[in-house]
Parts: sequence; structure tokens; C-alpha cells
Amino acid sequence: MSNEVRSLHVFFIPFLAHGHIIPTIDMAKLFAGKGLKTTIITTPLNVPFISKAIGKAESESNDNNVIHIETIEFPYAEAGLPKGCENTNSITSMHLYPAFFKALGLLQHPFEQLLLQQHPNCVVADVMFPWATNSSAKFGVPSLVYDGTSFFSICANECTRLYEPYKNVSSDSEPFVIPNLPGEITMTRMQVSPHVMSNKESPAVTKLLEEVKESELKSYGMVVNSFYELEKVYADHLRNNLGRKAWHVGPMFLFNRVKEEKAHRGMDASINDEHECLKWLDTKEPNSVVYVCFGTTTKLTDSQLEDIAIGLEASGQQFIWVVRKSEKDGVDQWLPDGFEERIEGKGLIIRGWAPQVLILEHEAIGAFVTHCGWNSILEGVVAGVPMVTWPIAYEQFFNEKLVAEILKIGVPIGAKKWAAGVGDTVKWEAVEKAVKRIMIGEEAEEMRNKAKGFSQLARQSVEEGGSSYSDLDALIAELGSLSYSNE
Repeated sequence: MSNEVRSLHVFFIPFLAHGHIIPTIDMAKLFAGKGLKTTIITTPLNVPFISKAIGKAESESNDNNVIHIETIEFPYAEAGLPKGCENTNSITSMHLYPAFFKALGLLQHPFEQLLLQQHPNCVVADVMFPWATNSSAKFGVPSLVYDGTSFFSICANECTRLYEPYKNVSSDSEPFVIPNLPGEITMTRMQVSPHVMSNKESPAVTKLLEEVKESELKSYGMVVNSFYELEKVYADHLRNNLGRKAWHVGPMFLFNRVKEEKAHRGMDASINDEHECLKWLDTKEPNSVVYVCFGTTTKLTDSQLEDIAIGLEASGQQFIWVVRKSEKDGVDQWLPDGFEERIEGKGLIIRGWAPQVLILEHEAIGAFVTHCGWNSILEGVVAGVPMVTWPIAYEQFFNEKLVAEILKIGVPIGAKKWAAGVGDTVKWEAVEKAVKRIMIGEEAEEMRNKAKGFSQLARQSVEEGGSSYSDLDALIAELGSLSYSNE
């Protein structure tokens, strides 16, 4: 790297949700690893989580390899939030979300003060901070948008927004083809975010998404946590047909080569011994265990949890199941009578957080039941594990199409309806059927082989000369040229 590049300073501002903070930290590590000065902007209560996740990178003595943290006060009182409500995990009611987004908007002024003081060479802002593009432009700083999802879902979402194909069908369940998108992808209105369809019931969210789109178009470009070989058609489509400057730099978490860094990609594990589940897996045959997890924000109903329990037991497969239930939720009323006794030795329930990357990498894991959040899908791809797709909301129905129909490394569970937080109801018979299909027989073996192929390509992409390694170098060189020309 040239001296101009090594002197670059990049600001990162992640959306205040663990699923956004974690990949932003991974990205900061990537840039720091190339010798750039990197600073993560956050609020005080999120600092301990970020510091722990930074881990080894923070203790390096070379100043340019240190990831700095700058804090700005979170205006909870001004926005009408209770004290301590500084990330989505601390939001206790859906009714608090409008106030939370108001508070995020109020971060603009203190952020601009930091820009004025430090004048970085680039800002990488989460897509949920649309004001960051204008703030950066005010100080002559180029900004990049981080969307946190796949090329495919960015393209599918944009083509759905532009062409409004959902207006050409007569019912919510009638399929429509997404125009100007390679692959003849069909969706229904039930699977598309109501905010994309300008839902009048949530004008504040719809307005925010309009601002997000405007800021994305005005930004210098996009950084995508993916690799070219996984979705080359859609990477090309975004750049060549939809006219976006975009760089693929993923899977970014592959930068975490130290076991402890992988274990700390999130909150502390909730199982008594963080590695108890790994010891349990050590006793199992290769590809013999199903891993079930629905991300950090999904809270399924008791009746849905009961259906999952019955379906897993009926499938006859061994499993690790992560359930987002805290102690204050009380007794596990949803567990079928005698369930834990019957599954002893065959199933393991983790209540809370689990070291997902380490679990997925274990040779005993044969499949992954996932809500189709992009972080989870990438982790499944890198581990070479086929997936049962169970989208809940957001862009997850698009991601399901990529996994099941385009990459052909997944089986849909049959979720049909976008429902933020809780998901569509799926009966135990569908759980049993999908788990058996992903674990047993020739089709399962074919999907597993394909998944292992993508795993190999993912790892190659981040090595020297690989597609993501080269695109990251190209991005940094371009930022260096911009900085040099602005002096």
C-alpha cells in the first residue's frame, strides 16, 4: 500500500443492533489490517460490546492497526425513550421504535462535530443512517453505504421498488415476477415488506426508507458483505444495469482467524460453559446434527416453539436449538410433556446466545435451520452447511430465493407471510418434512456437496489474489486517489 493509502482515516457508523454492529466491526478490522486508521462511532452503552468484539485488534501496538472508538451521547430523553435504550436489544416494546429512530436522527449533529474535529478521508455508514451521506458531503468527505445484505436482495428490492409488480396481481397470494431481475424470480405481496409497498399505516418508516434510497443514490458507492463467486450475476446487475458503484469485500468475518474472536461475535454465550455445546458436538458423527437458530431479534410465539419441538423430535434427527427466551419469560410452558427427557443425548437446547460460527464450523453439523438473515446465511455458506430457509421479515424472503432457488443449497420451510418479529406460522409437519429432506437422501447429499463448494470459494475469495481481497484493495486505492486529489 502507498503512503497516501496508509495515511487514510475511515469512520464507521453502525446501526445500533447487534446484527449490524458485528459485521461493521469485521469491516473495520479489514481496513485496519490494510494499515488504515479506523474509528467506530457509537454510543456509550454499546462500547463494552464493541470493545470485546474488537478483541485482539485493539491490543496491537502499531497505531494504524488499532480500531479506535469514539462515543456520542444517545439522546434517549429528547426522543422520549427510557434511559439505557441504546440498541434494538434494549427495546422492550414495538411502540418504542418510532422514538428510537427519532433518536438515531438526532445523532446527526454530534456526528458532524466529530467530522469537523477529525476530518476523516471516508465515512462508511449503515444504510439506516441516511443523513450520514449529506453530513459527509457537507465536509467534503466521500461516503459509502453499508446495506448488510446480499447483492441479490439489493437488486430484488430495488427492482420491486422501481417497477411495482405487486400492483399487477389481484390478491396477496398471487405470484408476480420481479421485472428486470435475472432468474425469473417470483414473489407474492405477502412476502414483500409493507414499507416497500408504501404502507400508509407506517408513514414514518416509509419516509425513512425513502430517505435511505435517496442517500444511497447520492453516496459514493456501496460496500457489500459478499463474494463475487456466490452471486456474480447480481453483482454485475447492480453495477451494470442498476448503475451502482459497489465493492464486494466479504465474507468479512473470515478475518476472525482466532477462535476466541469467533466465539465473541456477539453477546456472551448463554450456555453455562461457552463450549459445552462444542464438547457435545464432539461426540457426534459428521453431518449428523441440525442447528436451529432464528437470529438476535426474532421472538417466536409459544405455540410456534411447541411446533418446532414436535417437528424436530418427529424428524428423528439430532439437533442443537437456540431459543431466544430469557429467564424473566418464566417456565418453558411451550415444551411438550416429557420432551427434554426424551431428547436427552439427542438434542441440546440453548436458551439465549450461542457461539454460532464455532457451532456451524463443527464437522458434526449437517444442516442449519435459519431465519435467512444475511449474517447467518453467509456463516452457513462459509461453513459449507445446507439450510432450511424460514424467513421472518425484512429482506429475508429475498435471501431465501437466493439460497433455495439460485444457489440450490436450501429447502424452504414454507413460510408465506412477512411478519416482523414473530414470523408466519409453520406447523410441526412442515418442520419434520424440511429437516428430513435437508438431512436424508440423495438430494440432501447434492445440496451438501454444493454448499461445501461455495465454502471453498468463500475462503479463496479473501486470500491474496481472491475476488474480495482484490476488490477491497481496489476500493482502498480509489479512496487514496480521492483523498490525494482533494488535497
